[in-house]
Amino acid sequence: MPRFKIHHVTSYTYQAPVTDSANQIILFPIKDEFQDVLRQEITISGDPSLEIYKDYYGNEIGSFTQAESHSRLVIDSRLEVITYKKTWPQDESPPEDQWKYLRSLRYQVPYIDFLNQEQFEALHDVIGILNEQQCEQCTPLESVKRISEYVYNNFKYIKGITSVETTLDEVWKLKAGVCQDFAHMLLVMLRILQIPARYVSGYICPNKNGMRGESATHAWVEAYIPHYGWLGVDPTNNCLADVLHVRLAVGRNFSDCSPVKGTYKGISDHVLEVGVSVAYEDGRTSEEQKTVLTPQPARNGNDSQQNSYRKYLEMMQQQQQQ
Repeated sequence: MPRFKIHHVTSYTYQAPVTDSANQIILFPIKDEFQDVLRQEITISGDPSLEIYKDYYGNEIGSFTQAESHSRLVIDSRLEVITYKKTWPQDESPPEDQWKYLRSLRYQVPYIDFLNQEQFEALHDVIGILNEQQCEQCTPLESVKRISEYVYNNFKYIKGITSVETTLDEVWKLKAGVCQDFAHMLLVMLRILQIPARYVSGYICPNKNGMRGESATHAWVEAYIPHYGWLGVDPTNNCLADVLHVRLAVGRNFSDCSPVKGTYKGISDHVLEVGVSVAYEDGRTSEEQKTVLTPQPARNGNDSQQNSYRKYLEMMQQQQQQ
């Protein structure tokens, strides 16, 4: 039973004072047979009243407003959580029976939302890739693992090359991104195969294992496996989500699970910084690391000018079209 102390800080710094800030936070870990939250403390600058409720997908949501003028907003979450080992599904029934079972879920709640495809111009290209993988000849579980491995092997993990506003088609052209982009690509592919798939936000807590997504919020996918249920799959690290993955929320995509989002009155220019640190493990926690705030990619669509790898790819694409 690994035990983790997680410190997550989100900071907004505005170029000029703003008012009437209305915000939503999804920073409360899921509580079930695989996770126990021992304690959590959330502090918000200005000490606003925090209202907590559950959304359609069962996630705990916090909302608050900051009416008075302010130049900075800081949301500080400190939590201690225990995770429990999962048992993995077994492919015991024939593949055709399992695919038939999945087809029967297409119009059932809650699977409908997790089968609906997002707008994606390169859908035809992805279907071609899936045909090459010959997924219909294997079980849904084997297909999930195979497609996750494809995303892991064919997309480069590069911080800062995308933002939360980067589209699926941009990620497909870049063949690069971070955990949320890897998760969105896997969602597209699994939904084409009619495997219900949902986005998961949370943290990954390895100890000196060098896994992608450390020291930040993480994202992966849960796929619905016949006669088992929801199985966590992490395409960024090509592994199943187990005791090192701490879940915050599930939804159709990033928008449903964004840890912090909101609106305000005032100048649009601001700097967003996020810091995450984890202390470990197995019932004993090491000395807590310092939480370092890191500026996040710009959300104005002009970050390509600041990212040399993305600028290089765009230049090569332009040359090929000439």
